[in-house]
Amino acid sequence: MFDIGFSELMVIGVVALIVIGPEKLPRLARTLGHLAGKLQRYVSDVKADINREIELEDLKKMRDSMQQAASSFQSDFTSEVNKTEAELKKAADELNRTTEEINQSLNAAHTETPVPPPQEAFQAEPAAAPAAPEAPAKTKVS
Repeated sequence: MFDIGFSELMVIGVVALIVIGPEKLPRLARTLGHLAGKLQRYVSDVKADINREIELEDLKKMRDSMQQAASSFQSDFTSEVNKTEAELKKAADELNRTTEEINQSLNAAHTETPVPPPQEAFQAEPAAAPAAPEAPAKTKVS
């Protein structure tokens, strides 16, 4: 920051000793030391505040990106769930329709009057009565 070497500090110290005097110089040095310490603490506090603000901005950006990712995931998940639900409803409707058709055809089969089987199956054609064995004609023997 400042480009002050050791020789320049010595010149400043000698001038201060001559101008201020040996009695007041230690108090002035102590006061300057305290002020320099306060200045360093102030500068470090300002640096820490700036770093905190930067970190806070980074955290806000990270939070925003996480919220966007979460909302994107939620919308994707919701759309997939809705698609799956629609497919399941469609399959259930088809299954219900098929079940109703089967039930209707079963009910129709039960309520229909049974068709009598053909009469031919129950009535055998009158078969010619078996011919009785013919008895031999009696001949007269004389």
